[in-house]
Amino acid sequence: MAASYTCIWEFLVADDRREEFERHYGPSGSWVALFRQAPGFVETLLLRDAANPLRYLTIDRWESDSAYREFRAVFSEQYADLDERCEHLTTRETPLGRYEEAGG
Repeated sequence: MAASYTCIWEFLVADDRREEFERHYGPSGSWVALFRQAPGFVETLLLRDAANPLRYLTIDRWESDSAYREFRAVFSEQYADLDERCEHLTTRETPLGRYEEAGG
């Protein structure tokens, strides 16, 4: 099934933590390993700002809002644990929204 639900986050990363951040948040990282355990996960994209190498976006794609909500309910403890373990990597973390595919 194609992705129709997307969560986007912005991160400002500590300069000396960029490599570790990319390892955890990239397509083979800790977050994707957790997401892959849930039905309905499609992919994660990690983007680094060309003008500001300390600014990143993650784009997490799911089959549906309900798949994402089910993941958050079932894996809430693991999500919180990983979030805490990665907290030191960033200086700011901002949710930019959850989006549904339009025109489909």
